[in-house]
Amino acid sequence: MPGIASLQPNQNATIEATITAISPVRDVTTSRGPAQVADATLQDETGTITLTLWGEDTKRYTVGQRVRITDGWVKDFRGKLQISMGRSGKITLQT
Repeated sequence: MPGIASLQPNQNATIEATITAISPVRDVTTSRGPAQVADATLQDETGTITLTLWGEDTKRYTVGQRVRITDGWVKDFRGKLQISMGRSGKITLQT
């Protein structure tokens, strides 16, 4: 499986990484109305990337958990790579 360091913007990716930090949840207004969002920092042997968590996912995960992101969407946000679920992505806990 490719590591975080090999990810490129504007493509789908599947990665496994450990959550090393989660920002406080903040309230935002989107085109679909109010939402809650938090940023989780994911780390593997090759690097780190920010995972955007929305809604219930902001409460579902904690620092130290290992997760697998399947078919996540990678984008460049203000010069840093982020990964989010996009249309078809999903997060699962690894044991």
